[in-house]
Amino acid sequence: MTTIVRYAPSPTGRLHLGNARPALLNWLFALSHSATYVLRLDDTDTARSTEEFARGIEEDLAWLGITPTFKVRQSDRTALYDAARDRLIASGRLYPCYETENELDRKRMRARAQGKPPIYDRAALSLSEDQKRQYEAEGRKPHWRFLLDGEPVRFDDMIKGEQTVNTASMSDPVLVREDGTYLYTLPSVVDDIDLGITHVIRGEDHVSNTGTQIEIFEALGGPVPRFAHHNLLTGAGGEGLSKRIGSLSLGELRAEGYEPLAVAIVAVLTGTSLPIEPYPDLVAIARKLDLSMISHGPARYDPAELDGLNARILHTMPYDVARPRLAALGLAGEPLWLALRDNLRRFDDIGELARLVHGPVAPEIAPEDRAFIALAREALPPEPWDQDTWGAWTTALKQASGRKGKSLYMPLRLALTGRHDGPELRSLLPLLGRKACLDRLS
Repeated sequence: MTTIVRYAPSPTGRLHLGNARPALLNWLFALSHSATYVLRLDDTDTARSTEEFARGIEEDLAWLGITPTFKVRQSDRTALYDAARDRLIASGRLYPCYETENELDRKRMRARAQGKPPIYDRAALSLSEDQKRQYEAEGRKPHWRFLLDGEPVRFDDMIKGEQTVNTASMSDPVLVREDGTYLYTLPSVVDDIDLGITHVIRGEDHVSNTGTQIEIFEALGGPVPRFAHHNLLTGAGGEGLSKRIGSLSLGELRAEGYEPLAVAIVAVLTGTSLPIEPYPDLVAIARKLDLSMISHGPARYDPAELDGLNARILHTMPYDVARPRLAALGLAGEPLWLALRDNLRRFDDIGELARLVHGPVAPEIAPEDRAFIALAREALPPEPWDQDTWGAWTTALKQASGRKGKSLYMPLRLALTGRHDGPELRSLLPLLGRKACLDRLS
């Protein structure tokens, strides 16, 4: 049997780091199981879903390295949901309710005042046909609720193990709004059946939904997929991430210059037993990560961890990988990349660092160092230069001047680069060449 997974975002905002987690977990699972990966845009919320957000989701997934096998939109599949709705009505599992939101609020308040759980009392099941006609004559339109069995629903979660959802303590969920549009639950189940989804990997906030959805799967006669509910990625203080308030949106992370692989690693491996460290690509992570490695505890995002990982990825990036991006910045040459990459935090930092080689640079020479710099200028060895030139030059200067340590190296760095920090001079010197060094030491 073909393994089929799906990622089902709603195009009501930009994806953020927390949204990337289930997208990536499904993708890694697909890679390791040679599975089909379906991107399903849950755009039944017509008031907030936009084409701009839909395009943004696809762009963000592509940036992370996720390439869905195919894409569907729920807005194109209404006929399927209508047919399922009619079947559930015919079987008595979907029933019309005429209470207004204010009436439902009052019922919940009374239940709480009486110390009872604020669940729906199923009063609509007692309505006669005459009462229903009367409500509709008043202009009321029904919303439709799914009649839960009220029995414990058990399933073996691939992350959390054996789970039990007691639907007796839940309100019968509304599946169809008064205006005839669908809430998330019914279209999701219908799509999973129609698309042959075998595994549903999603956040642990959906565990209680799973009990309801399993009952709907069974009521529609569809196969029930395997479920895996992962821990949610939170902020450092445990706060939830929200795409509506722009929490760490992938678009912002991309604009800030983070490597997509660094973002992917932090999003998917935080809260697992795998170390957060550079990996060659997502395939390498897929070979190592198993759902059993996902912790049952919180997955707290640490911005410093992303910064550190981003730098480590750049520090080990091969020249062949960097070459097209260097060319786009008007830079070229493996020696330049190898000399500068260890000082990068973001890739585009290399533009500023390359100025140390190509100029312009404003040398800094303190008055008390002028004699030493003049001596250094005279002691510059003849070309050709290599990575041993720096050591030979500074050894000779040490003997001639008596200087050592910081008093020897820092004046040379300031004169050659105008900076207190930066790339190793042993690598930088051959790139500068003798003429540029003579000019800067003058």
